[in-house]
Amino acid sequence: MDTPNARPKRATDQDRLVGERIHVLRKSKGLTQTELGRAIGVTFQQVQKYENGMNRVGASRLSDIARVLEVRVSSFYDGDEGEGEDRAEVFGFLRTHGAIDLLRAFSEIEDDQTRRDVLAIVRGVARLKQAQDA
Repeated sequence: MDTPNARPKRATDQDRLVGERIHVLRKSKGLTQTELGRAIGVTFQQVQKYENGMNRVGASRLSDIARVLEVRVSSFYDGDEGEGEDRAEVFGFLRTHGAIDLLRAFSEIEDDQTRRDVLAIVRGVARLKQAQDA
């Protein structure tokens, strides 16, 4: 019997957000989809579907993923109202191709002035690209 408040069986925006976070956390651990899949007992294609938000991740499966990625299950969900929006934005940035590699390399720079110089270069390149695209 269907009820008006029954949850849909298809993936929701929250499922897509969880998938995005799985992707970012997996990449940050240096794992492939195949490696994560083997560790949790699914195919890489299933991991891909989770990460793309095409399939919902069940509670026990999410717990397995958290264990493998060495994070708390709550890492996949929003925190406080404002904090959730900030986290979503950060996870969106981290999902950008090359972002995690860039962040890792940047974090290895210990000198503050060098970090500021690198940031200025990146911002300059971004402005130049925006001007070219306009």
